[in-house]
Amino acid sequence: MSLSSAEPLVEQLVAIRRHLHENPEVSGEEFETTASIRRWLTEAGIRIADYPLKTGLVAEIGGLHGGPVVAVRADIDALPIQEETGLPFASRITGRMHACGHDFHTASIIGTALLLKSREQELRGTVRFLFQPAEEKARGAQQVIASGALEGVQAVFGMHNKPDLPVGTIGIKEGPIMAAADGFEVAVEGLGTHAAVPEAGLDPIVTAAHMITALQSIVSRNVSALGSAVVSVTRLHSGTAWNVIADRAIFDGTIRTFDEDVRSRVLERFEQVVIGVAAAFGTKARVNWIDGPPAVINDQKWASQAAHTAESLGLTVVRPAPSPAGEDFAFYLKKVPGVFVFMGTSGPQEWHHPAFDVDEAALPVAASFFAELAVDAINRLSGQEGSPLPINDHMTLS
Repeated sequence: MSLSSAEPLVEQLVAIRRHLHENPEVSGEEFETTASIRRWLTEAGIRIADYPLKTGLVAEIGGLHGGPVVAVRADIDALPIQEETGLPFASRITGRMHACGHDFHTASIIGTALLLKSREQELRGTVRFLFQPAEEKARGAQQVIASGALEGVQAVFGMHNKPDLPVGTIGIKEGPIMAAADGFEVAVEGLGTHAAVPEAGLDPIVTAAHMITALQSIVSRNVSALGSAVVSVTRLHSGTAWNVIADRAIFDGTIRTFDEDVRSRVLERFEQVVIGVAAAFGTKARVNWIDGPPAVINDQKWASQAAHTAESLGLTVVRPAPSPAGEDFAFYLKKVPGVFVFMGTSGPQEWHHPAFDVDEAALPVAASFFAELAVDAINRLSGQEGSPLPINDHMTLS
């Protein structure tokens, strides 16, 4: 399979991507998106598998001769963002936008399915397509896993578009490529009083301010210089009047890490700092954790295979710096080995920006890459080819 094999599909994939872009649905509400995906796949004669998903769906190609099962995932949800691209196919829904490129992911993987359908008789195994909901809420992958759709899968593959990589370039690396994304909300309980007599109360704002400052020492004094972590407080709220010391303050934010040991240590120290500072000021505090996905950790074998597949298609392969953004594909990799790649899309803005867009020339590139990777993976798992090749030493940092 070559990149040119997807050229006849370009017009169709562009139309699919633009339809999805015009009709974005946020996490858990992807009903029309799911119906459209089902229609496009069914019209192509691709079978829809029966898994109990409220939104999203699973499709399969191959399996006519038994053999291994590999999975390819596309996330399908949009974001609650007002679009500012000025595109002729901009979102028709106020306050909703595909500002992270999941429309591109979905259209590309539909292209992969169409390419593989034409080769179904040749497949020595099954390719299972996971059109997954609710990635932005970090819930969808777990829903797919709970449905049983990952059972029997021996390798799983996925991607995220990368605006800062040009079309035709793909970022592949073994080990961590995206961060664990934990959220927190800290509630500080003090004692309210008149602002003129602070000694009569317990000021939760002063306490919260000391907590926020102390939390910044976690990374600098508890994480190795060779490690990596981010602790960010992004919101602080307390009080209702200029002359009243409130009895409560709330702040929240996020923690990003790439290593499970570092993650555990940072979360532990976070709780210790919060509780300790609260006690020092005579207040009480409670940490409510918002469970996010773990880090995306690529399997070395499948990263090597993906690099070999990409180079065989004439793509430029680079070793990217890990992204501190979170991605619930990590939950699949906790269950099954695989690889998550960055697909170059020459975008004008970063993820989640209201003017975010992708270069649609990347659609056939992504479709061809995952079709070829699925075939190569099945062949290797079925013992039809030799060991995966190592990632080339000349791969450069992006």
